[in-house]
Amino acid sequence: MSLGKWVREPRGPVYTNLTCPTLPDFKNCQKYGKDPGHLFWQWQPDGCDLPRFSPERFLAVVRGKRLAFIGDSLARNQMDSLLCLLPQAEAPTAVHRDALDRFRTWHFPAHDFTLMAMWTEFYSHAAPVLDAGGKPTASFDIHLDRLGAGWTSRLPELDYAVVSGGNWFFRVNYLWEGGRRVGCVNCREANLTNLVIAYAVRRVVRAALEAIAQCRGCKPGLATFLRTYTPDHFEHGSWFSGGYCNRTRPLEEGEVSSGSIGWELRRAQIEEVARAREAALTRGGGAEVAWRRRWPGCRAEARAVPWVTGARWRWRAVW
Repeated sequence: MSLGKWVREPRGPVYTNLTCPTLPDFKNCQKYGKDPGHLFWQWQPDGCDLPRFSPERFLAVVRGKRLAFIGDSLARNQMDSLLCLLPQAEAPTAVHRDALDRFRTWHFPAHDFTLMAMWTEFYSHAAPVLDAGGKPTASFDIHLDRLGAGWTSRLPELDYAVVSGGNWFFRVNYLWEGGRRVGCVNCREANLTNLVIAYAVRRVVRAALEAIAQCRGCKPGLATFLRTYTPDHFEHGSWFSGGYCNRTRPLEEGEVSSGSIGWELRRAQIEEVARAREAALTRGGGAEVAWRRRWPGCRAEARAVPWVTGARWRWRAVW
């Protein structure tokens, strides 16, 4: 389903800002003037037709299961979008919300289905670097050999895990291993090895997939989906220097640049999925891992996974 193209969808999205009962106000794009034209597209895989998403069918498939989106704000957006769709079939009950709204749990009692969001910027354990006054800076100390307990401790509960990430590596970060600082990303400091972003992303993805595959307390049928790196939400500049996105249609194949950092990170992630699969086959078991390409309209690449369009998420028949 990852190979295909975007085609016009005159019926529009399955949900809108007016029909979603759980849409946070600050994510209400249309309320704040976003042109709705980007919503009238759907993903058309090569060689097959993808049916319109059915909340009833989805809930029937995941009856009695637990699904979590593990990652940063983009993972949370995926959960929010699915949460906008499913109430068309059954109203959910809010079960848990932490103080920072980074870990959320919703339950659909009639189907005994649990939907969760678990926050992690890097998969690995990370702590903000403090300035001379003891205040957190924008940089992090990332421990490559130690995963974050916030999400790994909850893995045994899950039947489906959708993991994602990569965007937080573009700031100045410091890499640790074996209790010592071994390098940095984007720092260019004397006596410290400056490593490329793809190296850091590869290392944490490898560690995360290995942890899931070798999880002792996890369910034997745990299925893991890796959502590859998200391209920029803007063009003609960075988000803090005038970058914008006024597109209302996806990019065409000929408009794509395969030399971007996004493609480099995506390749690293896909290679790590292949490595995890090979290791699982060698062991004779382990969690099944799948990757999904995602290059939607407003971003710098043309191909996309069926559940994405524009600045918000749209689910289709991926189960």
